[in-house]
Amino acid sequence: MNITAAMVKELRERTGSGMMECKKALTEANGDMEAAIENMRKSGLAKADKKAGRVAAEGCVCVKLSGDGKTAAMVEINSETDFVAKADDFIKFANDVTDALLANPVADLEALQGLSLGGATVDETRRALVAKLGENLSLRRFERYTSDGVLAGYSHGSRIGVLVELKGGSAELGRDIAMHVAASKPVCVDESGVAPELIAREKDIFVAQAAESGKPAQIVEKMVQGRISKFLGEITLLGQPFVKNPDISVAALLKEKGAAVTGFTRYEVGEGIEKEESNFAEEVMAQVRGS
Repeated sequence: MNITAAMVKELRERTGSGMMECKKALTEANGDMEAAIENMRKSGLAKADKKAGRVAAEGCVCVKLSGDGKTAAMVEINSETDFVAKADDFIKFANDVTDALLANPVADLEALQGLSLGGATVDETRRALVAKLGENLSLRRFERYTSDGVLAGYSHGSRIGVLVELKGGSAELGRDIAMHVAASKPVCVDESGVAPELIAREKDIFVAQAAESGKPAQIVEKMVQGRISKFLGEITLLGQPFVKNPDISVAALLKEKGAAVTGFTRYEVGEGIEKEESNFAEEVMAQVRGS
């Protein structure tokens, strides 16, 4: 059967694939449009499976709030390179997934991957995009808040995202707190959220450092307590100097506004993922030797 330019154009519009790939698929399907699409989907899933083991540590964090301000959602989606993370298709996928999460409460990643995105599931859409963009893409984590209080979100570019929940206060205050969290990276809201083992570990370090000073035991104890207090002030949201006015603490700001932070989540692209180190010169030489 003769494969016309109009047929190739239609298949490109329906699949988003390249011209030559569409022409090949139509030829193999003897001009059957639906069969070509099905074969391309199968091929795309196979390609995605082959790339699944590759490290994806770039990407974006997408943050969105519902129109009534009662729901907030944040998703991190990873790619292998920053180049793909800036591609229109990747950005659209991240936004579509976050919109789906905003509209549908889910318990885990598996449930999120099963949500519908215009006729295909999130995971089917991801795998098709892997085939199209040529990189492993990973839906890494998500957070979804619902509240009758104040919800706020903040994105620093596409690499850092924050959600904050307040009791009292305003949307403007919530955004200021979210910006602070993005910049200052607190571990938790206050001292009650700090893991005891973390405090014990830091105390052991401070004791060892203070003991080398040769000062009496009671002085060493005071030095250690002072350092622990300073440490807790540095890692807790309420103890930190407010980033927009370092003369006051976040705790003082919230008290002034009659508000309290009930929770926050901060994502940064790729944090905690061990990236593969590559030597570009060696990769080129390996390709030359293999050619």
